[in-house]
Amino acid sequence: MEDMQEILEDFLVEAFELVEQIDHDLVELESNPEDLDLLNRIFRVAHTVKGSSSFLNFDVLTKLTHHMEDVLNKARHGELKITPDIMDVVLESIDRMKTLLNSIRDNGNDTAIGMDIKPICTRLTAISEGETPAGNSTPVEEKPVETPKEEPAQELEVDVNQLSDSEVEAEIERLLKVRKAEDQARRTKKNQNLATSTPQKTENSDKKVPASSSGGGMDQTIRVEVKRLDHLMNLIGELVLGKNRLLKIYDDVEERYEGEKFLEELNQVVSQLSIITTDVQLAVMKTRMQPIAKVFNKFPRVVRDLSRDLGKQIELEISGEETELDKSIVEEIGDPIMHMIRNSCDHGVEDPATRIANGKPEKGIVQLKAYNEGNHIVVEITDDGKGLDPNALKAKAMEKNLITEREADQMTDKEAFALIFKPGFSTAAKVTNVSGRGVGMDVVKTNIEKLNGVIEIDSELGKGSTFKLKIPLTLAIIQSLLVGTQEEFYAIPLASVLETVRVPVNDIYTIEGKNVLRLRDEVLSLVRLSDVFGVKQVLESGDQTYVVVIGVAESKLGIIVDTLVGQEEIVIKSMGEYLQNIQGIAGATIRGDGRVTLIIDVGAMMDMAKEIKVDIKAQLEASSKKAKEQPSDYKVLIVDDSKMDRTLMQKALEPLGVSLIEATNGAEALNIVKSGEHDIDAMLIDIEMPRMDGYTLAAEIRKYSKYRNLPLIAVTSRTSKTDRLRGVEVGMTEYITKPYSPEYLENVVRKNLKLG
Repeated sequence: MEDMQEILEDFLVEAFELVEQIDHDLVELESNPEDLDLLNRIFRVAHTVKGSSSFLNFDVLTKLTHHMEDVLNKARHGELKITPDIMDVVLESIDRMKTLLNSIRDNGNDTAIGMDIKPICTRLTAISEGETPAGNSTPVEEKPVETPKEEPAQELEVDVNQLSDSEVEAEIERLLKVRKAEDQARRTKKNQNLATSTPQKTENSDKKVPASSSGGGMDQTIRVEVKRLDHLMNLIGELVLGKNRLLKIYDDVEERYEGEKFLEELNQVVSQLSIITTDVQLAVMKTRMQPIAKVFNKFPRVVRDLSRDLGKQIELEISGEETELDKSIVEEIGDPIMHMIRNSCDHGVEDPATRIANGKPEKGIVQLKAYNEGNHIVVEITDDGKGLDPNALKAKAMEKNLITEREADQMTDKEAFALIFKPGFSTAAKVTNVSGRGVGMDVVKTNIEKLNGVIEIDSELGKGSTFKLKIPLTLAIIQSLLVGTQEEFYAIPLASVLETVRVPVNDIYTIEGKNVLRLRDEVLSLVRLSDVFGVKQVLESGDQTYVVVIGVAESKLGIIVDTLVGQEEIVIKSMGEYLQNIQGIAGATIRGDGRVTLIIDVGAMMDMAKEIKVDIKAQLEASSKKAKEQPSDYKVLIVDDSKMDRTLMQKALEPLGVSLIEATNGAEALNIVKSGEHDIDAMLIDIEMPRMDGYTLAAEIRKYSKYRNLPLIAVTSRTSKTDRLRGVEVGMTEYITKPYSPEYLENVVRKNLKLG
């Protein structure tokens, strides 16, 4: 039983591989009906599937492929000419063959779906007997047919149902011997061809030719379960994270032990490990790569059928089908490309009469092209049709209340082209089975954005249109731009980042409640990243701010961030069942320092940004410091774990009349500072404290530009030169050692607060 299951699985794998190319071959055959090699190739598919299905008792599939084989056999012997009407019937039978194979894969038999193949078999029989599908008995021109050399004798059909168990075993043995003999003959012929085609070498040539007789028949490929490759890819992801962590640790060690001899050796090891990790990552990615031809091969048939349905003449030109990308992406991009091909055929290419009237060739051309561009693959769909009319698109959008008249007036042509991606938008005059429902291009945009891809449209009225899809090679490991807003860090996929700029806050304007920036000759909408994700405004920005310009399709948006960390290769991790539906977040990654960073879903974030109405400039002006008019307006934070020491400092500062706040350790003090409840003007900090010492507290505070000039005064009993130097390094403004006089402390604080 296990042997039969294995045979069935092999049959299905072989059958699906055979039919994968057959649509493309049949459409090509329609253009070149005299191509004998092509006919033989298609015939062999039907013959192979028929023989295997007969052996496995799939009677429905056997009967269908037998009738197909009859038609194809007559065609390859010149007794039948392939016409578009005949090809319609052959293609329909191919579709039914695929359906039956799917039934066998899903149900284990070809009868579960109850397919009635009698009508299609009758039509195939009529064709093989010389009748045309339309019923006209057009005689076929008889030609003298050369008898093919070495024409194999027709194999006798064996009804395995009538055989005993021993006879079945004997039949299997016979078939295996025949197959083995055929393989041996093929190898012998191949070796003979190689021997005759290889030019004679010098007398030493026989020593240089490697022996190939033993390895000639060995398989060069193996089939591996996809889940094993997925597991391997996950492990590589963890390895990349480990590499990033190691590089971060090395940077820290290099800074701390500068000049040490071991650093050179450590650098060599880390560099080598980084290179090897990258090579292994690329090698594993290649094992998951598949040629995009797997997707492209079905489109010649689609265009051919659409041409007949729409009454147009359209030729599909394909290039770059050998371009490879990740298996998971190959499976996802089929539908978007299908919608765009149908769109080009229906809306783009005109009917023959219109094309001739416009001085174009009667036959329209749709080009489908794929090529690599960095870490991305670009798929271009180009047609030489009527192109997109931006004014007509705006009018249609206003008619459907998708945009206002004012928005339409301000739109560029590129932005008008992007209207076709809006849900419910369609320029079709009527709803057909091809178009008119307004869902196709919306699906394209949604699916491409899920793949972290972008779409660009270029069109010229009367000349044609080009749709360019830019998709990452893999979804597992991507390049990203790490940015910081307040105390949070986010990763933006680098494919969506157009540029980064640093601009003065005064260049930000508010128009009708929206923040905008004039960047060169373009007005760019702005939003703060902290406002999008509700990050608490703890720290204020300076006079300058960073803007990351991101783009999806024709839309652009400027994201205001506080810091630019840099570019980093990240491994995308799922957020898990409970957190996976957070709007604007595509996943998470672990950075080199071990912290988890969220990855932004650019498309979703751009939608969220439309709902945000925060006047950034007004908010910045409101948060600016008010003038201090009297000593009580100044606030000093005393940080010491000793109650007695805090009391002594309070008494020393009483004559100043300033407001005092207390904290018992560094962690508590940091929370007070970050909460924003108090506008702190100076801090008195002890060094030895639980939870967080004074050095760490000072270093944390100095990370933020808002507190860059905040007076931090160390009050400690640690008097060594090393301690003082460390205090200066972490950003202490003054260093007071205990014991001290109250007057001295008062004068130091007065000087730093500039109280005169």
